[in-house]
Amino acid sequence: MERIVLVGKPNCGKSLLFNQLTGLRQKVANFPGVTVELKTGQFDQFEVVDFPGTYSLHSLSKDEEIAVEKLNLAVDDDDTRLVVCVLDAARLERSLVFALQVQALARKNNKAVVFVLNMIDEVERYGLDIDIKALQKELGAPVYALSAKTLKGVAAFKEALPGLAKQAQAPTELNIQLGEQRKFIERARAINAEYGIRSDVVLKNQNRIDTFLLNNVLGGIAFLAIMFFLFQSIFTWAQPLMDGTEAAIGWIANTLTGMIGPGIVSDFLNDAIFGGVGAFLVFVPQIMVLTLIIGVLEDSGYLARAALICHKPLSLFGLSGRSFIPYLSGHACAIPAIMAARTIESPRKRLITMLTIPLMSCSARLPVYALLIAVLIPKDATFLGVFDLQGAAFFGLYFFGILMALVVSTLMNVFTRKSKELKDMPFILELPSYRLPHWKPLFQRVLNSGVQFIKRAAPVIFVISLCLWTLGYFPQGAGLENSLLGKIGHFIEPIFEPLGLDWRYGVAMIMSFLAREVFVGALGTMFGMSGAEKNIAGLAAQIQADGLTLGAGIGLLLFYVVALQCVATVAMLRAETGKSRIAWGLYAGYGILAYLIAVIAAHIF
Repeated sequence: MERIVLVGKPNCGKSLLFNQLTGLRQKVANFPGVTVELKTGQFDQFEVVDFPGTYSLHSLSKDEEIAVEKLNLAVDDDDTRLVVCVLDAARLERSLVFALQVQALARKNNKAVVFVLNMIDEVERYGLDIDIKALQKELGAPVYALSAKTLKGVAAFKEALPGLAKQAQAPTELNIQLGEQRKFIERARAINAEYGIRSDVVLKNQNRIDTFLLNNVLGGIAFLAIMFFLFQSIFTWAQPLMDGTEAAIGWIANTLTGMIGPGIVSDFLNDAIFGGVGAFLVFVPQIMVLTLIIGVLEDSGYLARAALICHKPLSLFGLSGRSFIPYLSGHACAIPAIMAARTIESPRKRLITMLTIPLMSCSARLPVYALLIAVLIPKDATFLGVFDLQGAAFFGLYFFGILMALVVSTLMNVFTRKSKELKDMPFILELPSYRLPHWKPLFQRVLNSGVQFIKRAAPVIFVISLCLWTLGYFPQGAGLENSLLGKIGHFIEPIFEPLGLDWRYGVAMIMSFLAREVFVGALGTMFGMSGAEKNIAGLAAQIQADGLTLGAGIGLLLFYVVALQCVATVAMLRAETGKSRIAWGLYAGYGILAYLIAVIAAHIF
């Protein structure tokens, strides 16, 4: 299939244009370096390939090096018919140097190129104008102005694109040799001065906001307030949705079991399906709320400012300001967060960031936190008479995970500082313009986060719940204590006694070492066998009645903050580091550390 290559600088709206062309739902955000792997789709009879954003064809970071290497191969390939270079119309001068490099690369390989001035709506909002025809003449290739966000000009571009690809006419000669950076820069400045816009006008309002948000004191206070709001909202905003989901699952369970009547099938549905899988479905709204808020912060342009604010304090622990985004992304899922760490220029800081991302409290931990917090803290309890105490506990757990990451980072920094292979690089970050979120792709991303969590977790939880139910149900009529599962649980119980936990918690914890979200489903299945209600409130009440102590509960929470219970994350670490011993060593190390912390907490509280 003939190919169209889509390239551009980070944060130029390239991924959104890719979505408009192909109808796919690639992640779109207002932060440099969101795309860290190739995305492909189809437009008309062409394959469209979205390459990661790069600032230059002379790479600096690891992700840029990989992207540039693949781009060179793609442009040289006979199947490639057209290179679409997306430029930020509001920051034309910064984009033109890259545009001239792409133009030279296309000409070298005798490939056609077309330039897209994206975000033209931002230019027009200030009453400014770009001379498209003159710019097209200077660049020696077609130029289209559009807005992938508002769809202005997109239809015309889509209509013209097949014809542009079939013409396959290389750009005109520029008399600039590839690699002569000074000439590229001088030419870009000349073109921008003649046909571009006044950047001081566009940036005026942005600078006013940055005066506050980038202030060492006020910006730091604003950052802490936003982060506290984030964790408060995970619990408080999602609660009505969780209650609705819980009620729906309970109604379905009662209806089905009522229709079937008592017996082994009814017991299986009650205890294995609704007691196991149903218990974790209640927490999907929390994951979606977390994705929504992070998405708003990304799309608004604030996260890049947060990375800049965090650079100085993070550098004290051997990290970079760019570590902030993978860390924050790790609160949704560690796998894409580890991939996002490729944007960190320094190999040493990139490695340290990747190895400490698993300490961020990902969405799979949310069900565990929510269940145990509901057990330990009354629902209506408040902190300082204003803040929800359960929400404050959430913030405390997330903060503890971040604190542990900083401690581990400091130790890793000390031991890797003299490494010749892991060199340091300067911290460079482009601040994007402030923008209102593009709500449609944002809500698509939120919905997709819930769907993907269910797809990833439900099969694993179902299989484990089925195994638990089978082992706990037979011999039939013997009761859970004397079942096969009970015998296994009592055998491993001495391992968990120092944590103040009995064999049931031990079985659930062992089952969750492949995927931590299994814990709630496994515990729900086991307590369901004892007659617990098939909802989270009933499960929490059953655990409270069973006598879980404060120390054991806190220790269990801290265990799940630290332990790396995700095989998929281990596989990603192995792929990124290229060393199995690092990945599995980290898995074992965090597991041992989590156990020791849980034992200490159980004896202190």
